[in-house]
Amino acid sequence: MKNKLRIIFLGTPAFALPSLGALIQRGYEIAAVVAQPDRPGNRNHVAFPPVKEAAIRAGIPVLQFEKIRRDGAGDLRALKPDAMVTAAYGQILSKEILDIPRHGVINVHASLLPAYRGSAPINWAVMRGETRTGVSIMRTDIGVDTGDVILRRETGIAPDETAGELTARLAALGADALCEALELIAAGKAAYEKQDEAKASYFPMLRRTDGEIVWNKSARESHNLVRGFAAYTYFNDELLKIHKTAVVSESVMAASPGEVILSSQKEGLRVACGEGIIELMTIQAAGGKAMDAKEFLRGRSLPVGTLLCGQL
Repeated sequence: MKNKLRIIFLGTPAFALPSLGALIQRGYEIAAVVAQPDRPGNRNHVAFPPVKEAAIRAGIPVLQFEKIRRDGAGDLRALKPDAMVTAAYGQILSKEILDIPRHGVINVHASLLPAYRGSAPINWAVMRGETRTGVSIMRTDIGVDTGDVILRRETGIAPDETAGELTARLAALGADALCEALELIAAGKAAYEKQDEAKASYFPMLRRTDGEIVWNKSARESHNLVRGFAAYTYFNDELLKIHKTAVVSESVMAASPGEVILSSQKEGLRVACGEGIIELMTIQAAGGKAMDAKEFLRGRSLPVGTLLCGQL
């Protein structure tokens, strides 16, 4: 038996899959799925967005717009949705589109709004060392994550949890919260809470350069950067990607920031920070594969005293 709301679902990456799956499982009528356009994949093969693949498997029509604000309003209006749901769709919706469904556009946002507005809230929360986060179900307006909040669900962030691990947990939490919010909306019981602008924070889209480790920061800050994003440094002007680290010490020590203080095939690879010491556990040289640092040192020389730093 289908639920009464007729929905258009807009989403693109894996984060959106639990929400789409929950709507399908609970019998919502999904008139169409909207995903970002296909992009070139490996070896020039076209890569479908994860949400498009899931929709095809479920037999749901898929729409893709290069610019939804320019091209999408007519097609979406013709589907006569009661509500539209967005989960990491990746494009900004115009007021014309927001006004199409009678219950508005309901968004799954991966932070406790009004904190961490923007397109990469999970990465920024991890990189900044937050210990709590969550999801917010909100009704989208023309601002960036500024709409009224219907409900929030909170969760902790473990000290060594990565952005990828947290993303999977928040995706599942968001799916449950979304279904609860839609039930409230359908029953006419949803309460719409205006966000407190005095408590708002916004973080921009991540750039590649945001991942460069600045060694004069603390070991904890460097570790959080590795947990949260695609971190990297340089040695001898060669790129070195850092995939996994551990904080060894948070005390100030007599070594230059970025200086290799331990380089051993048996004991591992440790680097001094502005405060403390960090162990590089999984690393990847340019053109190579990610590997355990001890294994890396069996084939590469990275002697004690080497300074890891920005590109020369």
